[in-house]
Amino acid sequence: MSPQAHPQVTVLDAGGQYAHLIARRVREFGVYAEVRASETPAAELASRKAIVVSGGPASVYDPGSPTVDPAIFSAGPGVLGICYGQQLLAHLLDGRVRKGDHGEYGQAVLHVTGESLLFQGLDESEQVWMSHRDQVETPPEGFRTLGGTSTCPVAAIGHVERRLYGVQFHPEVVHTPHGNRVLENFLFAICGCEKDWDPRGRIGQIEREIRQTAGSRHVFFFVSGGVDSSVAYRLCRQALGAERVRGAYVDTGFMREGETEFVRESLGVEIVDASADFLEALRGVVEPERKRHIIGESFVAVQDRVLRSGHYLDGDWILGQGTIYPDTIESGGTAKSDVIKTHHNRVAGIQRLIDEGRILEPLSSFYKDEVREVGRELGLPAELLDRHPFPGPGLAIRLLCSDEELPVEPLEDGWLLPVHSVGVQGDSRSYRPVLAYEGAAGPELIERATRAVNRVSRVNRVVAHIAGHAPPREQRVRRAGLDAGRVARLRRADAIARRLSHESGFDREIWQFPVVAIPCGIEGRPDSVVLRPVQSVDGMTARAAPMSSELADRMAAELMSVDGVCSVYVDLTHKPPATIEWE
Repeated sequence: MSPQAHPQVTVLDAGGQYAHLIARRVREFGVYAEVRASETPAAELASRKAIVVSGGPASVYDPGSPTVDPAIFSAGPGVLGICYGQQLLAHLLDGRVRKGDHGEYGQAVLHVTGESLLFQGLDESEQVWMSHRDQVETPPEGFRTLGGTSTCPVAAIGHVERRLYGVQFHPEVVHTPHGNRVLENFLFAICGCEKDWDPRGRIGQIEREIRQTAGSRHVFFFVSGGVDSSVAYRLCRQALGAERVRGAYVDTGFMREGETEFVRESLGVEIVDASADFLEALRGVVEPERKRHIIGESFVAVQDRVLRSGHYLDGDWILGQGTIYPDTIESGGTAKSDVIKTHHNRVAGIQRLIDEGRILEPLSSFYKDEVREVGRELGLPAELLDRHPFPGPGLAIRLLCSDEELPVEPLEDGWLLPVHSVGVQGDSRSYRPVLAYEGAAGPELIERATRAVNRVSRVNRVVAHIAGHAPPREQRVRRAGLDAGRVARLRRADAIARRLSHESGFDREIWQFPVVAIPCGIEGRPDSVVLRPVQSVDGMTARAAPMSSELADRMAAELMSVDGVCSVYVDLTHKPPATIEWE
């Protein structure tokens, strides 16, 4: 897609997880939008009709925190600050921002106060999605409070005459159901934008970019059988010709049951068994970021070995990857963003190849739902495109490890499981223990979990204990690493959950269903299983998906029969504050 010479809309990136997503939403309205650094001078933006300041992980009071040129507020374009963007707008215009002790994460209800063009066509009460710590306490002079929530009284502000607005919630994510209407009102009713963008014909543009990047070189792909790498592989073969694009599937030993056979039959690529190498490299490793780095570097080593094997010496080769935009942003891929988790396709060895111009990533600015749309345009079969996402590191990041033994700690209304998982809170990475409740994992307990994470600052995730050979109070975390026995245990548990989910039709109601093993249990049954069904569109935000009690009971009964499994838990946490994967 050729960008317009003079974009109507610029998104100023303050390091938020969703800055690129805002630009995508604007383009979906038929208006071209670009993303630029937050400190871009106002003089370079004077021709814009609208400016959006994104969220970000910082506090306006942090030394060196992202800022904007204050002149944008009087330069002519309308301005919308989102989350940190609202706080920054208020701070720079002499309002008051209160530093928060506790955050507000996930679903909230916005109560709209009074009439405004920003909320035109919306109800007085609207569901919105929050992810913040600090909040505006006093709007700047001339601004009105346009809405608030139970924990954030100033959740939207506006100065009508100056066309300056701010919202504490995230209108760009799918879990703010009418967020698109807010953005549409800002773009058209407030800023007067005109449609100038047609997203059709993207495959032709992607193929042109592939040919430009590859030049005369050949492309070598590691394909996983997942949506992203399969679509990227097919795009490259279509753009360059099959003789210039080769693929290999690396069996890391951390694949799901039947995965290698599926890839062999559906893609027909070379199978490389490197399971012993990956398992040895991860022996004794506990910390999830180190796991991800080792897995990424191991892929690079396998690639070098395969390319030197004699089959690929007839040309200059570069590495093709199915990297999509969430991989980049969660890996800290923009100037102000926080590292939530380093994806295996963003480790140092890969970055070195990027710097050398030896990486081809045709989908790096796309989201999962967009990749599926491209795959459908390419004619890929539904059984491949509709598969639930599965991470490149495989079961290795769903198998939690521990280097110490710790008891489960009783809390006022639950138990603290001393296993740490990764979260994303206020656009920042968190790594905290897990709160466990007893009871069925229905909507009521999910709502209780949302309130608990906002209240209990030491946790970022809440689970429900639905079955067990012993209650949580009798369990303890033990020392455990990545070994073949634990991998096999998790693989069996994952296969059971996938089979029952498919038989019941539940897998068609959800976006992804990770199955996690944690080293928490009793003597003879040292691990417990955590079920993590979620509903999402693009993976940037997600809601915990409740299962029927009948399905949960069937899964629990089969999982409890797996050798070494002590208990079955269900993850109740939305994203944010938890990531979809635990590591």
